[in-house]
Amino acid sequence: MFSVAKTVRGFAAFTLVAGLSVAPIAAKAHSLADALVFAYNNSDLVQQQRFLLRSSDEGVAQAQARFQPVLSYFASLSQNGVDGPTDSFTTSVGVNADWTVWDAGSRTVRLESTKELVLAARQNLASVEQQVLFNAVQAFLQLRSAIEAVALRESNLRLITQELRAAEDRFEVGEVTRTDVELARARLAQARSGLASAQGDVEIQRSNYILAIGRAPHALLTPPSPPAIPATVQAAEAIAMRTAPSLLAQQHTVKSNELLSSAAQRNTFGTVGVTGSVSTGARNGDETSSGTVGLRYSRTFYDGGTLNSLIRQTQAALEASRFGLAQEGRIVADGVKRSWAQLQVARAQVTATQQQVRASQLAFEGVREEARLGARTTLDVLDAEQELLDARNAVLNAQTSAYLAVYSVLQSLGLLSTEHLGLNVERYDVTDYYNAITTTPAGLVRSEQGARLDRILNRK
Repeated sequence: MFSVAKTVRGFAAFTLVAGLSVAPIAAKAHSLADALVFAYNNSDLVQQQRFLLRSSDEGVAQAQARFQPVLSYFASLSQNGVDGPTDSFTTSVGVNADWTVWDAGSRTVRLESTKELVLAARQNLASVEQQVLFNAVQAFLQLRSAIEAVALRESNLRLITQELRAAEDRFEVGEVTRTDVELARARLAQARSGLASAQGDVEIQRSNYILAIGRAPHALLTPPSPPAIPATVQAAEAIAMRTAPSLLAQQHTVKSNELLSSAAQRNTFGTVGVTGSVSTGARNGDETSSGTVGLRYSRTFYDGGTLNSLIRQTQAALEASRFGLAQEGRIVADGVKRSWAQLQVARAQVTATQQQVRASQLAFEGVREEARLGARTTLDVLDAEQELLDARNAVLNAQTSAYLAVYSVLQSLGLLSTEHLGLNVERYDVTDYYNAITTTPAGLVRSEQGARLDRILNRK
């Protein structure tokens, strides 16, 4: 189904194409996979979304609790009369029970609605995880590209310095004019300015790297071949309609609202419940005890229109979510097409700029040789050098864009996950906490993942 992206064979060859060398790799060199793993494991956004999922899980536990009886206890102490012949002193304690046994299925429907919200929250978590991974890829590639752009500028600066010296030497022997020397000086100043700008961009990208990944970068290794992607945009769009987290989350939201609308209508049928109480007490030293049990039916016949308003409200929310689902489907399809188009453009730019580099290199060498023979001016040489620098920068940017575009396609498909990328991370089990609170008696929750989240929540 997938074909390996052919885009970025040249990405690993940045050094050769651009005519530069990457800084020596230190012992703590980071690969792209290292950056992704660290970003995933240390993302506050991911932790935030996990807690939001945990909050949704608790909604299911609360919905389940509504099927259980409600028990309450009471205690009272009273005295009737003060310093009179009819003084009495009364104490009592007891337990009340109320258990709704029928509500036209409203609780069941609401329980299913909260389960759909949990499924939507899980998809929201997946979406955030994929955004975190994409941001990490982008930060890694852009920092590496910025570092290599500095190397290009440094190489260009050295070359122009040589050209200035050559112009000065030729001026001394009368082969060129002072104008040629000053042109070389101006171009050298321009090169220094460009280098300063490139060095500033490295610092900006370094800051972005720290924000996206959570730690300062060391030497960055050459990225491997990119992951496989579908062979056609049609295949990609079909996959996205099945796997895009934002679309799946909206589908679950629609289902939840459908169930809530049904529950609102069921509220008009009333409820049947069992009630009971047991109490014991004493009055002036005489012990008393009592117990009652009963069956109740209650139904609201007037509430100022609250129930009818609730029905209309849930129906409106349902229709809104349905339109939201339709819109999200279009957004997902558009995202796939956009990322696919960006990939195709980047691939074409890689091919074109590589040809531009080769042609500019030959042109520069030819112009420089002709200048030695007196057939070209210093300005011609400087212009050829600038065109070569521009071509090298263009191929650097194109290859970075092409590599990143592959990950953009994967994100649009909902496949930029730790599982799909094969990252060596501890998989977060989205069902762990859910199962613990929905299958364990109250107060006996023992979830390893939940305990870890508790530690994160309580840390100072």
